[in-house]
Amino acid sequence: MPESKPLRASILIISTTASKDPSTDTSGGVLTEVFEKDGAGKWDIQEVEIVGDDVLDIQRSITAWADQEDAVNLIITTGGTGFAIHDSTPEAVTPLLHKQAPGLVHGMLAASLAVTPCAKENLQSVLKLLPHACLQAAGADSRTLHKGGVKKLEQDAGLGSTVSSQPSHSHGHSHGHSHGHGHGHHGHAMPTRHTTPSENPRSNDPSLGPTRRSRSSPYPMLSVDEAIKLIKEHTPAPHITKAKVNGILVGSVLAEDVTAAEAVPAYRASIVDGYAVIVSSGKISSKGVFPVASISTATPGEIAPLEPGQITRITTGAPLPPGATSVVMVEDTALKTMTEDGKEEKEVEILAEDVKDGENVREVGSDIKKGEIILKKGEEISAIGGELGLLASVGRADVAVYKKPIIGVLSTGDEIVEHNRPGELRLGEVRDCNRPTIISAVRGWGFEVVDLGIARDKPGALEETLRAALRKVDMVITSGGVSMGELDLLKPTIERSLGGTIHFGRVSMKPGKPTTFATVIPSQQLSLYISSCCLLYITSPEYHLLDYPEF
Repeated sequence: MPESKPLRASILIISTTASKDPSTDTSGGVLTEVFEKDGAGKWDIQEVEIVGDDVLDIQRSITAWADQEDAVNLIITTGGTGFAIHDSTPEAVTPLLHKQAPGLVHGMLAASLAVTPCAKENLQSVLKLLPHACLQAAGADSRTLHKGGVKKLEQDAGLGSTVSSQPSHSHGHSHGHSHGHGHGHHGHAMPTRHTTPSENPRSNDPSLGPTRRSRSSPYPMLSVDEAIKLIKEHTPAPHITKAKVNGILVGSVLAEDVTAAEAVPAYRASIVDGYAVIVSSGKISSKGVFPVASISTATPGEIAPLEPGQITRITTGAPLPPGATSVVMVEDTALKTMTEDGKEEKEVEILAEDVKDGENVREVGSDIKKGEIILKKGEEISAIGGELGLLASVGRADVAVYKKPIIGVLSTGDEIVEHNRPGELRLGEVRDCNRPTIISAVRGWGFEVVDLGIARDKPGALEETLRAALRKVDMVITSGGVSMGELDLLKPTIERSLGGTIHFGRVSMKPGKPTTFATVIPSQQLSLYISSCCLLYITSPEYHLLDYPEF
């Protein structure tokens, strides 16, 4: 077997009960014993850890082992794979895997079900196959490993001829140590990483040159939820301003509850075309022929009071005349006589027999009452959600909203050229597709955008560009310059030149692992900044830096 030292394994036990009382767990000891008795001296157990049935806790433990300086070769998990509500191990582990080994899975199932479906039998069934798989996953040359053929592999693994049908050549990358090290898709090559990050205190110092730069990220890996929590904790409260109720309000977020300044409708209105009548003692005064005393249409103006024995012709949405109680639909009437000029109704017969008080009438405030809360603090004013119309309908001329930042979009990199530059690309040049994409996305959310162009990979030039940007806009979204190369200058520029404090530098997501958030307190400028993409937001005595990777 071409290994020089034992392979390193860690065991993760997923059990809420055992995490509270480790004495209740027996699986950790059983699995450790399997490695000792059946592992042929090829394994060194690094750690046995117990966590509860929580996706983030499971992922945090696995990524910690996978990203440490000398990453383990194998991670064994047990527990949390059933059908109970809190059994979530597969959901936690699957997103961390780059490759899966279904052959090993079937082998484990077949072996364990022949006895009993327990962790011990699962591990025993594949343990002798795992050293070969781990060596390949760690980057060993396959040709060298396979020299000597299947018989040599079986001999190295301690397998007899009776198990020669087992997938001894399987490339079982079933552990999680290779997750998160690349953002390739659509067939792109994945970056290969052979060591893991150490906890260095600061980002690269460009003045020291490539021989002194950090060889691994100084930032621990956080979950997306943890990153968002930190951003919320360190982002200052936005300014509150009054904004006119018009189209410019789209995309704004309300800073207070909004109440109706007036009722809707503001008057008793008819919901049909017909005739306003007076109902007495719960029914129309007399079924028969009535003179048409007036006309009420959906136009402003005074309407004469309606007297008993009279009716008023009324249109949909028009106000009822004073004294009227109900409306009879035009379909329930008949024309009896007309005026002398033949242009208007003089008398109309009411055919309805059981008209109730308030029938076919929309009462004052039946849609919205005066003083009623119509929109809540924190709601967004959208272009198609009807919020603008609702505000306008109750007479609100302005509302309190959180001030929308003006957003600048910046690309960085010596290799970046304008997307519309004529001519063919030279070797090493890349057209800037990120900036137009980000600009259109930000505008789509209703924000004002300033195009800041392309900044070159020069420390002084980048600092000057960022300081100039802060004088124009409230936020800067940038693309590029946040990886581990000596020309990835955004983090050190923010940290060293602008005096920033980086709160996190990596997030467990693909794409997006080198996502960074920091606060900066410049002398007289206050902003929020997010890089690659980067966001810079002026609101209170600090910047905020959030780094996203390139799209």
